[in-house]
Amino acid sequence: MPAVWTGPWPLGWSIALFLIAAAVTVVCSVRLAALGDALADRTGWGEALFGAVFFGLITSLSGIVMTAVSAAGGQPALAYGNAVGGIAAQTLAVVVADASYRRVNLEHAAASLPNVLFGCLLIALLGLSLMASFGPEATLLGVHPASLVLAAFYWGGIRLIRDQEEPMWRAVRTRETVLDTPEEERFAGRGGRGLWGEFLAVAALVALGGWAVARAAGSLLEATGLNAGFVGAVLMGGVNALPEAVTAVAAVRRGAVTLAVAAIVGGNCLDVLNLAIGDLFFRGGSLYHAAGSDQLFLTGAALLMTTVLLGGMLVRQKRGWLRLGFDGIVLLAVYLGSVTVLAF
Repeated sequence: MPAVWTGPWPLGWSIALFLIAAAVTVVCSVRLAALGDALADRTGWGEALFGAVFFGLITSLSGIVMTAVSAAGGQPALAYGNAVGGIAAQTLAVVVADASYRRVNLEHAAASLPNVLFGCLLIALLGLSLMASFGPEATLLGVHPASLVLAAFYWGGIRLIRDQEEPMWRAVRTRETVLDTPEEERFAGRGGRGLWGEFLAVAALVALGGWAVARAAGSLLEATGLNAGFVGAVLMGGVNALPEAVTAVAAVRRGAVTLAVAAIVGGNCLDVLNLAIGDLFFRGGSLYHAAGSDQLFLTGAALLMTTVLLGGMLVRQKRGWLRLGFDGIVLLAVYLGSVTVLAF
């Protein structure tokens, strides 16, 4: 097999391909925002559920591939760090999207029961992953039982959220609340099959970009001796978060604010499942127990940031400092503080 597929890459090639893959991810994500908005209306799922499930899956593809490649290559710190680092960086993407939405705080405009429930699901999944790391190190056919629990918990959460036909809780409607209503779409002349085909083709490019980033990050780690937690959480996690960040900003500019928040929170839920995928591909035992203190610290940071975001959606502050809500300021502070701790 050619060395380009299995061996380390030269430092120059690693940096170049890392940046190219990140750029491809950005371009594809902008297109996904337009396609996803149209498909959410056509399927009748609505922006929140479609964004959290389909959008979350597609935008998480690069991260899924990164985690699988790193775990299979015997680099559990990169695999685990990419998953939880992507969650932290993607949660910060809410701040970026909020800054681009001038009318009101984004969490106020996009408040909906599905988005709040997906936030609760994310907190539960992160809690389960921490319990697995501190629990017994037991595997069945090389897979920790917690991986199956995570998958089952996610599926049960999706079923619960989808079946909320008559919710007992509703966000108070204000003049700034943006309702999820179908609108005249730019793809009116195209059939559903064509839209799905392009949606999946763009998703394949995002997945290919994830493979390139994982290989480049592994080569950078070997060539530079950088901290694995920093590379996995900040560099890989940052690129992992690019699809959600770019998609969220593009969706906000299209007026699909519910879709913007759903894509981020739903993508984060799937990134927790990346740990189960990494555990499946890691042949050195339990991925949860291979995580070091840096990775567990970042898991705690992701849990804290998710709680802050959920609080922002419940409080629904209209305006705060620097055109951001209180949650946006806290999210920025927690992320920068966590990255500083990892770097030093």
